Amino acid sequence: MAGNILNLEKSDPFKAASTASASGGGAGDGNFVHVRIQQRNGRKTLTTVQGISQDYDLKKIAKVCKKEFACNGTVVDHPEYGEVIQLQGDQRNNICEFLVKVGLVSKANLKLHGF
Repeated sequence: MAGNILNLEKSDPFKAASTASASGGGAGDGNFVHVRIQQRNGRKTLTTVQGISQDYDLKKIAKVCKKEFACNGTVVDHPEYGEVIQLQGDQRNNICEFLVKVGLVSKANLKLHGF
């Protein structure tokens, strides 16, 4: 009796995450907000926030985050993910706490990526 072993099938977890949040996530529609860190050169890092609902003004959110975290940042139009907030440095924990505190995203809808 040969059984099917389903857990050995090849699947890309990032593909599923990117297709789910490409439509623009938010607090109410069940999609996720992804917070990622990217390595630049040397010890420099970049924190990106993707999936915040289009109902909110991302430039105003970035402006408040820049003041709150004492870092620089901008809003970039990504061809695949739409508008993405970029902040200098490792701001993953700060931005997660901020988004939950302000009420833009619930804790269950946050996905934290990185090393």
